[in-house]
Amino acid sequence: MTAYIICLIVGYFCGCISMGYFVGRFYHMDIRTKGSGNAGTTNVLRNLGKIPALITFAGDLVKAIIPILVIRLVFTPEQWYLWCLYCGLGVVLGHNYPFYLGFKGGKGIAVTAAVVMSACHPLMIPIGLAIFIVMVALTRYVSVGSLFVAWYIPANTLILYRDNPYFVHMMILSLIFTALAYFQHRKNIVRLIHGNENPLWGNKKEA
Repeated sequence: MTAYIICLIVGYFCGCISMGYFVGRFYHMDIRTKGSGNAGTTNVLRNLGKIPALITFAGDLVKAIIPILVIRLVFTPEQWYLWCLYCGLGVVLGHNYPFYLGFKGGKGIAVTAAVVMSACHPLMIPIGLAIFIVMVALTRYVSVGSLFVAWYIPANTLILYRDNPYFVHMMILSLIFTALAYFQHRKNIVRLIHGNENPLWGNKKEA
């Protein structure tokens, strides 16, 4: 249990490196006071443009990928995925709720994608990316693509680890990723239901 908590804490402090916030500060802006109010890639894209958004996205990927890759090198094959889930969950929590920003961060999709990239089966990456792109292209809503991505860790766990002795433990952690993503997107879900979610391109709707 102590090792699990350590992985969670290490992940949390890695996740607290809020790239959206720091990129915004570089442009003399607190990104959390603009647009949707979160420090994620989509809000940076809408308020600062493509290059700042790309830097934010890359930074959010790296802060999840590096600690998870370290864990993969240290732990045994049958256990490393479980440790990665704890570390990845910590990263998502740190990204969403950074302590030094009043626990107001991003929505956790970029870092969840990084967990998928570094902890899941390699085939899940192009499949997940294709689904995300198709859903955003069809609907114009990043939130719709994000909500689909949120199911990828549970899907990977179910497909590849159902015979693992730690399967139940792994699945509970995997579903927490999904629950966090849906919780962070609760306002988007309400707007989608009422038809006033802002699209990534095209005419914006009244909130």
